[in-house]
Amino acid sequence: MTFMDFEKPLEALYEQLEKLKEVGEKGEVDVTEMIRELESKIRKKREEIFANLNGWQKVQLSRHPERPYTLYYVTTICNKFIELHGDRCGGDDHAIVSGLANLDGQTVVIIGHQKGVNTKMRQYRNFGMANPEGYRKALRLMKMAERFGFPVVTLIDTPGAFPGLEAEQRGQAEAIARNLFEMAQLKVPILCYVIGEGASGGALGIGLGDKVFMLEYTWYSVISPESCSSILWHSWDYKEKAAEALKLDADHMLDFGLIDGIVTEPLGGAHNGPEEMAMTLKKHILGELNKIKDQDPEERILARINKYSKMGHYRRLSPAAAGK
Repeated sequence: MTFMDFEKPLEALYEQLEKLKEVGEKGEVDVTEMIRELESKIRKKREEIFANLNGWQKVQLSRHPERPYTLYYVTTICNKFIELHGDRCGGDDHAIVSGLANLDGQTVVIIGHQKGVNTKMRQYRNFGMANPEGYRKALRLMKMAERFGFPVVTLIDTPGAFPGLEAEQRGQAEAIARNLFEMAQLKVPILCYVIGEGASGGALGIGLGDKVFMLEYTWYSVISPESCSSILWHSWDYKEKAAEALKLDADHMLDFGLIDGIVTEPLGGAHNGPEEMAMTLKKHILGELNKIKDQDPEERILARINKYSKMGHYRRLSPAAAGK
C-alpha cells in the first residue's frame, strides 16, 4: 500500500495492524478485539485527514499509483468490451483506448486515457499523453457511434496531450480542435468523466459532452500546478501555492459551473475501494444515460452548444467606458 505524504499518520497505524494480524495468524493470542479497535481508529484518522484536503493533496490523490484507470473500469463494469484500434490515417495511439461495450444491455462507445499500471506499461501508454492519432481514433469511434446511434462515454485521465515536436508536426492542435468542433455537433448523447487528471487540451480533446462529471479527488485545469509554478516562479517549489490559486478541484469546478456534478469516491480515494468505485461509476453512467438518451438530437446539440456558450463571466463596456 502506497501512502501520500499527508497520509503518514495512517502508515504507522497500518504497520501496527499488520503486526497484530501476524500475531493472530500464529494463533498464540486472540487479538480480534484489538484489531477491531485499531481498524476503527484507522477509519477515524482517515476521515479526519480527508475532511480537510487542500488542492495540492487532491492532485496527489488523482495521481496515486494504485488508482484505477480506464481499462480497470471498462473490464469491471462492462459485460463485454471490444477494443477498436487505429485512426485510419496514420497509426494507433496506445494512450487512448476505445471500443464498443455492453453496459447492462446498453451498447455504448467508451473512450478513455490509459496511463499504464507499471513502468513498462506506462512507457507503452506514453503515461496517458495522447498523440494526434489518439484524438483522431477517438473521433473515428464517435462518428461510428453516431452512425449506429450509440451513446458515447469518455473517461479522462491525462497530464496533458503529448508535447513532443513530432506530435506538433502531425497536427496535435488541429486534432484536438477538430474533436471539439465535431463533439459539439454529435447527435448521440455524450457523457464525460474525469477519473484522474484532467489537464489542458489533452483532457478537452475527449471532454466536451452533454454532461461532464468529476470523481471527488480529481482535478481539471488548463495547466498543471507544476507547470503553473514554473511559469510564474521559474521553479516547481510553488506547486502547492499554484494548486490553491488555480482552484482546480471538483468542488471549485462545480461552483464555477464548468462541470455538472461530482461522483463520490470511497473514503480514502478510489484506490482504497476500486471495485466499489467502479460500481458507483457504473450506476452513475446508467442513471445519466437514462435522463438524456431520449432527447431529440437537434435539441441535444442546441443544449450542448448553449451549455458551453454560457461558461465564464464577462462584462460588456459601453464604447465610452471602453475608451477611457
